[in-house]
Amino acid sequence: MLRTDFHFDLPQELIAQRPAETRSGSRMLVLEGATGGMHDRQFHDLPQLLQPEDLLVFNDTRVIPARVFGVKESGGRVEILLERALSADTALVQLKASKGLRQDAAVTLPGGHTARMLGRQGDLFRLRFSCEVAAFFAQYGEMPLPPYIERLPENADRERYQSVYARVPGAVAAPTAGLHFDPETFAALEQRGVRHAFITLHVGAGTFQPLRTDDVDAHEMHEEFLEVPEAACDAVNAARAAGGRVIAVGTTVVRSLEAAAAGRRIAPFRGATRIFIKPGHRFRAVDAMLTNFHLPESTLLMLCSAFVGREALLAAYAHAVQARYRFFSYGDAMFLTPAPSAVAPSAAAVA
Repeated sequence: MLRTDFHFDLPQELIAQRPAETRSGSRMLVLEGATGGMHDRQFHDLPQLLQPEDLLVFNDTRVIPARVFGVKESGGRVEILLERALSADTALVQLKASKGLRQDAAVTLPGGHTARMLGRQGDLFRLRFSCEVAAFFAQYGEMPLPPYIERLPENADRERYQSVYARVPGAVAAPTAGLHFDPETFAALEQRGVRHAFITLHVGAGTFQPLRTDDVDAHEMHEEFLEVPEAACDAVNAARAAGGRVIAVGTTVVRSLEAAAAGRRIAPFRGATRIFIKPGHRFRAVDAMLTNFHLPESTLLMLCSAFVGREALLAAYAHAVQARYRFFSYGDAMFLTPAPSAVAPSAAAVA
């Protein structure tokens, strides 16, 4: 497979720069993997697509204000995007500076704090702060809007670039499929008898990194830290035993559940993964998924292609462009059911 096999043309004006007026006010394109059939719906129609035995699985990570700006000793400006804290006063970060940052160089930060460069770790940098990392970013950081949102963060983004159920701080990018849910949606799901469970995957800045190889199989995924707790495993097993579907809300949930099911059974999992889901993957833990529209040639587009088939997905994206759907983080949603060839033979027996 080549990276260009997952290309599509997207007019710039379809990239959503702001969220819909209300969370559940987005559109939703339904794509049936078994037939390639497409249906234009509204997100508030979601409960009608579900049955009482179904289980929705959410990612309850919370986006932290992870972007700050500092000044080098030379006077040059530095942009720091937190990837994750390594200890109370050290962190792994992305850096943007005109001439980079040399070993042991210091950066002056807001509030009179400083950070010193300890070294590189792949594409990232290790910094030691003069203060506690989490408290510093909580006080001085701004919301890390994705690079394709071409405006400065606003006060409203602190609420809207965050799901209503977010509770575990640690993400530097939102799991955006969950942004559509509001209290009214949860009330409608409860009335229908649909259950839900939570996993935690802290989305890192690596989610926006493009493939750097033409050969898809040569790509190495960025590392992600996740937890699939026992309660979520019990909920998945109960839904399957009752004949219900396990529906992942977002690609982060898909990766988490598939990582936890790597041994052909769902088991509690806590740790790091580099799972790369691409065409050829057989899904063991996910029966349907809700997701947003993804960037051309991205690993997330490849994950969705593995679920419904590449040709069916690209046809749906072409329809979405023609129908003027809104794309990416603040855009519209898709509801996907799998192609039969994407389901592992043992999936129905996962327990």
